[in-house]
Amino acid sequence: MDFFGPVLDGFGTVLDPTNLLYCLVGVVIGMLVGVLPGLGPAATIAILLPLTYGIEPVTAIIMLAGIFYGAQYGGTITSVLLRLPGEASSVVTVFDGYVMAKQGRAGTALGIAAIGSFAGATVSIIGLTFLAPLVASFALDFGPPEYAALALLGILLVATISGSSKNKAIIAAAVGLLLATVGRDIFTGAERFTFGNLSLADGIDFAPLAMGLFGIGEILYNLEDRHRAASAPVKVKRVWPSGKDIKQAAPAMGRGSVLGFLLGILPGGGATISSLVSYAVEKKTAKDPSRFGRGAIEGVAGPETANNAAATSSFIPLLTLGIPANGTMAIIFGALLIQGITPGPQLIGEDPELFWGVVNSMYIGNILLLLMSIPLVGVFIRILRIRAAILAPITALITMLGAYTIRNSIFDVLMVVVFGALGYLMKKFGFEPGPLVLAFVLGSLLESNLRRSLLVLEGDLGGFLTRPISATLLVVFVFVALWPIAKGAIVKNKKKPLAAQIATEKEKV
Repeated sequence: MDFFGPVLDGFGTVLDPTNLLYCLVGVVIGMLVGVLPGLGPAATIAILLPLTYGIEPVTAIIMLAGIFYGAQYGGTITSVLLRLPGEASSVVTVFDGYVMAKQGRAGTALGIAAIGSFAGATVSIIGLTFLAPLVASFALDFGPPEYAALALLGILLVATISGSSKNKAIIAAAVGLLLATVGRDIFTGAERFTFGNLSLADGIDFAPLAMGLFGIGEILYNLEDRHRAASAPVKVKRVWPSGKDIKQAAPAMGRGSVLGFLLGILPGGGATISSLVSYAVEKKTAKDPSRFGRGAIEGVAGPETANNAAATSSFIPLLTLGIPANGTMAIIFGALLIQGITPGPQLIGEDPELFWGVVNSMYIGNILLLLMSIPLVGVFIRILRIRAAILAPITALITMLGAYTIRNSIFDVLMVVVFGALGYLMKKFGFEPGPLVLAFVLGSLLESNLRRSLLVLEGDLGGFLTRPISATLLVVFVFVALWPIAKGAIVKNKKKPLAAQIATEKEKV
């Protein structure tokens, strides 16, 4: 009862009419964002950050979480009907989903995607409900050395596992760490990199940085992509799949749920990698892999289940350890900090209303998604026809107004413009802004805990290795950092005998 009491109280929180309304608003906005290619959940959450200042913390986070997991399903609609993934996590759905639509099975593909999304998210929420308290109780033993090692590992994992070039991701993370040092030193009070500007004395504010990098940067980048014209959507005849279709897709949903849950927990994992891995697993375990790419229902069910499961489970490291698993979680981490809430192992005990309110809102949000996803398809297709040249200026104007209203400061608006230009250039030259934002968020956590550790250990770095948890995390850090080099050397050595053999054969000829 000690465990279930707060969990049941969380349902009371989410069933409050205001929270329920914001949950619905978040899910609908998330689906809209998923439908519109380019403007992802991270950008939307960043743009909407100013709105969260005036509402209760639990209500704000329920809405932002709804945007995140709602976007995962929204991207499926355009993937299936238009061969145009709204979200990166829906790219693999195009392979079989669009072919199914061309075969007259669009309703089946969308129905299976909706059921799989609901199943994956529900399994993941149940896992989150039972696993999160265990992780949090384990993390209560963490001290500054453990948090410093964990923050270091989190930044490296996101940089190395994320989709873009590893070197570019590491450069972006390094810039994020540098930006985190701007402002007054929390230990000595000395000013760093402020160049005498009083507005920078308290450091760079998270909201303008996120709104610029993800909001304005995305808008500018997508405006360049005007050549993409939306084709006429495939007609949806029968919405729900047959019993035979569900039976055929069920094993893929089961595998996708487990895969997505596990990969979502890992820093750098997230919905996109989970959907890609799930598609690869389904193709490998299929009796006839040649069906994939020709309308295999497992090719839709597995990835769609996995990306929703991963979107939900990525809340575990955020809420229990205070470590965001990906760029979007970093934005939600910033939103929690703006509300005066520090995510971490103490959150469950100190603020159970918020913790269980947010977790249980996902049950309600996913039921809303399942009920609305199919009936609203026609509305989403009409919205897709609005030209980017009309949407972009409106979104940019809302972003600028939002930035100004945070503190009534022109300086914040200027920061949005500067980081918007930086975000645009990063996207244009293949740098993902996610590692930068994540490193910026974790930078202060890393610095403060590293310096506290050195004070506790009297400056002895070897002290990190005398504590089991920090030593294990640092060993994993070294392994992740050196593995690509070791792997390259192994591959090179394997090629040497082959090259020598080819050269010998050529000499004989």
